[in-house]
Order: sequence, then structure tokens, then C-alpha cells
Amino acid sequence: MKARELDRRFDEGVEAVIDAFDLSTATRPNREQKRVNVDVPLWMVESLDREASRLGVPRQPIIEVWIAERLVKAG
Repeated sequence: MKARELDRRFDEGVEAVIDAFDLSTATRPNREQKRVNVDVPLWMVESLDREASRLGVPRQPIIEVWIAERLVKAG
């Protein structure tokens, strides 16, 4: 299927276009992960855990989001 045909089907919303893709080979760029270990003071861990509890999420996503925000800001 050509891009124009895919665009037309998507724009018309008549049928799901997801079936036109082979999702078994799909990748998300810049999503590879690497494990790192960071030693931080106990008060930081406790603060992170309080915030995680308040938000109802695990500690790791908070760390990831905060680091990402800082890196984007540093630009």
C-alpha cells in the first residue's frame, strides 16, 4: 500500500490502519535501556519513596522523569 492510500484510509477513519503494519518488527528509537547503579543518601531515597507513594507509582519512574526533565532543560 502506498503512503497516499494509507493517509486516505486514516483520514477517513473508515477502517483501522494498524493492520497495514508489521508490528513484529516495530521498534521505538532511543528506547534501549542500560542499567546503572547510583548511590544516594538515605534521605533522598526516603523523599523519593514518599513522592512515589503520593503519586501511586514506583520509585524508578519518578527518577527517570526527573532526570529526563533536567536533561531536556540543560539542552
